[in-house]
Amino acid sequence: MNRFHIFGLFTFAYFLSYFFRSANAVIAPDLSRELALDAAQLGLMTSVFFAAFALAQLPVGLSLDRWGPRPVVPVFMAAGVAGSLVFAAADSFPMLILGRALLGVGMAVVLMGSFKVFSLWFPPHQFATVSGILMGVGASGALFAATPLAYLNETFGWRAVFAGGALVIAASALVILIFARNAPPGAAWPSADSNGDGLMRVFGSGRFWRIAALNFFMCGGLLGIQGLWAGPYLYDAAGLGSIAVGNLLLLMGIGVVAGYGAIGWLADRLGVARVVLAGCALFALCQLALALRAPLALLPALYFLFGFFGGAGAGLLIHARTAFPPGMTARAVSMVNLAGIAGTFLLQWLIGVVVDLFPADAAGRYPPEAYTAAFLFTAAGTAAATLFYLPLARKTARTGE
Repeated sequence: MNRFHIFGLFTFAYFLSYFFRSANAVIAPDLSRELALDAAQLGLMTSVFFAAFALAQLPVGLSLDRWGPRPVVPVFMAAGVAGSLVFAAADSFPMLILGRALLGVGMAVVLMGSFKVFSLWFPPHQFATVSGILMGVGASGALFAATPLAYLNETFGWRAVFAGGALVIAASALVILIFARNAPPGAAWPSADSNGDGLMRVFGSGRFWRIAALNFFMCGGLLGIQGLWAGPYLYDAAGLGSIAVGNLLLLMGIGVVAGYGAIGWLADRLGVARVVLAGCALFALCQLALALRAPLALLPALYFLFGFFGGAGAGLLIHARTAFPPGMTARAVSMVNLAGIAGTFLLQWLIGVVVDLFPADAAGRYPPEAYTAAFLFTAAGTAAATLFYLPLARKTARTGE
């Protein structure tokens, strides 16, 4: 087992995580029709994935620092198997909630487990690049959750897709358990600091709060919109059909893959803080363009750029990793990730609440003004958080700390 095998095992697991978090954007009309969901219920149900994901981050970080990814990742992924099966069989709103929650717990470990194992299998000067490639390749799960999922949904139905997905999650977890290793032969596993002291050092750092606040809006804006509202926006405001929506979501996913891949490469060469600052500012402008209802002809470019600049948020996890010693990296990065996932849960739900303030027509479509109001809210939050991050970005660019 070499570092490239390790990379492949964990990257595929992250592909699955990204697929399941993004899948509802394409199947939203079917879920709403079959189970009589309004916009607020659809947003809440989809965002429960991220609420469960967020709640799992503390035990994920503690477990990874103590036992390592090989045993911990498969145990959590077993919950994802159960969640996909429950979702496939759901005949009520509460069952959908339960399925999404279990999926969130199951997928919560994958990215943090990957960062932990890569920090030992790859040299420090390659970590940002490798992490960016991980997130870029893994984010191609969103590509599969676009046009390919639209075709699978029309051919087999969303229930069959989720039932089959449970088998794939189980296979991925089993392969990691059997073949993965926490560290290369002869490498020492870093000792974990005492749990309370380690967390107090994380929460007592001013750098943590500036990074976490921006990740709240970057992760929340990207995943909250890509994972759900980018689809209904096209159905309702642009009047597009499912395949056209899938194609535009595919472009957004390609943008995310490219952005994640670029952030690591650029961070290793230009400095992570500079790259993150520029990308986050441009991401806020993309949200503003969505809110102002860019012309239909510009939507392909806008959806790609939305995904590309949204990928800059991945640099915040890379930035967080450099701020703490090796025995605390999983907890530190997990807490920053917790902020991002909490942002995804809250923003995805709140967008639904805002949209639901506007009356739907007889076909269940909401007016364009509903999405204007919602996306203005997320754009303003991203811009404010970017300004809050600015002093840290300047200091990091100047001193490297």
